Amino acid sequence: MSEALERHEFGAEVGRLLDLVVHALYSEREIFLRELVANAADAVDRRRFEALTTPALMLEGEARLRIVPDKAARTLTLSDPGIGMSKAELVQHLGTIARSGTLAFAKSLAEAPAAEKPSLIGQFGVGFYSAFMVAERVEVTSRRAGEAEAWVWASEGRGDYTLAPASRDAAGTDIVLHMKADAEEFLDPWRLQSIIRKWADHITIPITVARDGKDEPANEGTALWRKPKSEISEESYAEFYRHVAHSFDKPWATLHWRAEGTVEFTALLFIPGMKPFQAVEGERESRVRLHVRRMFITDEAALLPSWLRFVHGVVDTEDLPLNVSREMLQATPALARIRKAVTSRVLSELKTRAKDAEAYQGFWENFGPILKEGIWEDAEHRQEVAALLRFRSSAVEGWTSLADYVARMKPEQEAIYILAGDDAAALAKSPQLEGFRARGVEVLLLADQLDAFWPERLDSFEGKPIRSITQGTVDLSKLPLDAAQEAAADLSALLPKLQEALKDDVTEVQATDRLVDSAVVLSAGADGPDLQMQRLLRRAGRALGPDRAVLQINPRHRLIHRLAARAAAGEDLAEAAGLLLDLARVQDGDAPRDPAAFARRVAGALAAEG
Repeated sequence: MSEALERHEFGAEVGRLLDLVVHALYSEREIFLRELVANAADAVDRRRFEALTTPALMLEGEARLRIVPDKAARTLTLSDPGIGMSKAELVQHLGTIARSGTLAFAKSLAEAPAAEKPSLIGQFGVGFYSAFMVAERVEVTSRRAGEAEAWVWASEGRGDYTLAPASRDAAGTDIVLHMKADAEEFLDPWRLQSIIRKWADHITIPITVARDGKDEPANEGTALWRKPKSEISEESYAEFYRHVAHSFDKPWATLHWRAEGTVEFTALLFIPGMKPFQAVEGERESRVRLHVRRMFITDEAALLPSWLRFVHGVVDTEDLPLNVSREMLQATPALARIRKAVTSRVLSELKTRAKDAEAYQGFWENFGPILKEGIWEDAEHRQEVAALLRFRSSAVEGWTSLADYVARMKPEQEAIYILAGDDAAALAKSPQLEGFRARGVEVLLLADQLDAFWPERLDSFEGKPIRSITQGTVDLSKLPLDAAQEAAADLSALLPKLQEALKDDVTEVQATDRLVDSAVVLSAGADGPDLQMQRLLRRAGRALGPDRAVLQINPRHRLIHRLAARAAAGEDLAEAAGLLLDLARVQDGDAPRDPAAFARRVAGALAAEG
């Protein structure tokens, strides 16, 4: 076998990660057992599912996870009859880290309080490597179900691992931990059983621990969601959540109910208490687990829409056949009814909890950007989702809802006004707001990238149209100013000169009454995307054409008065026109068309003032 031994280097991230796990997560070492047990249970579930369509993979007899401590040899062995791993899968799953970011992991580790550091293992999906907290060497012998070959993966966690052919009578995996001298407590059967009861009592496959030559049950193995709520403690709910979510925080909300009627099912769902470190951006599908008569079928049934993908849990029904395939699932009427019922229940829970503004704030800051996707994607639930949205505002501190905004609207105000950009703090200082503030009109400040998209689909809320203040001409004539203003300049000579000078850069130059302190501002055309959408498209290389916004000028500003006088006197204003346009772009967070030329113009203007 030594001739067939292959030596491989870990990926750079794994090497760094192992050092972090072993040296920085030393205090809660019992967590390694919970992670390895959870992996084994998942492997058994995957084999059961694949056997539904490939009967040759069917498990023979009762599937169980067997744990064997050996104090004399100082080894701990975990054996499962799950799906197993091929040689390539051993390399893929144990030699690299596909989803975890070591730098993010290290940063979170450095910033986390000591008591929270152990939980970071689960949040980064690196549970297998926690074995090196207690083991000086780990050997994994695995045979993929349906294959004849077995392979053994081995490592001391020091930067490399080996692969060699092995033998195993049946499909599944054996993990052998050669324990460190200071980890012998984990070779005590009583200690192992107590850890399993604490962390994995809800896992449905039987777990046994060998003691005095006998295999003794270590977990109750009851499907938690099948129990009455009155018999389940908060800690039991929390531990089950940690299992299905692969996380270690506490759930923000727990939803446990049984539906009866045209379709019957039991659901146990959790809304996380914190945003996972390995963010959801790459994975957009809901992973709520579908069970039929307690047997795991798939986590790809899309039981919730993608904009609720932060929800974890289990749905168990009697109304589907056990041998249902993924393809059949999509066309099953019973599943469609389950999806509708589960989505409505989650929305109802969020609506109820949103009444507590302080508690809802934490949820919103974690998952609000994902929830907004429902406005864009889901016409059926669009108005319900809209009621759950929260925004920063030009008029009030903290977060506010659309309903609260409507309640504060002035009697003569016709629309809900919004301003989208990259940063709420910067938006709060934008010249775009001046005319609205002067009239006491509130504007919602939208700073997520998705905020440039969803208003197009929502269009209105409670009968009030939603209007971007940077799109088209906003008529504020019905809203009187709170303070007197300077007289407006005569723009009859100025506007044509500015229009001629900027004809290749703007669609129009027009006067506006929505400025107070600033001389100019940009707006988009009434029929095209607003300014933020234009910026996003441009950054993505998908601009619809040259940016040709509308340049709006403040006829009451001192600078515009001076330019109007120069225009009336017949002066050439091409240089001043370019400076006005670049000034408007800078105010909105854009670069001037030609930064070097802009700098020269500003320097020249300052010199002329001197």
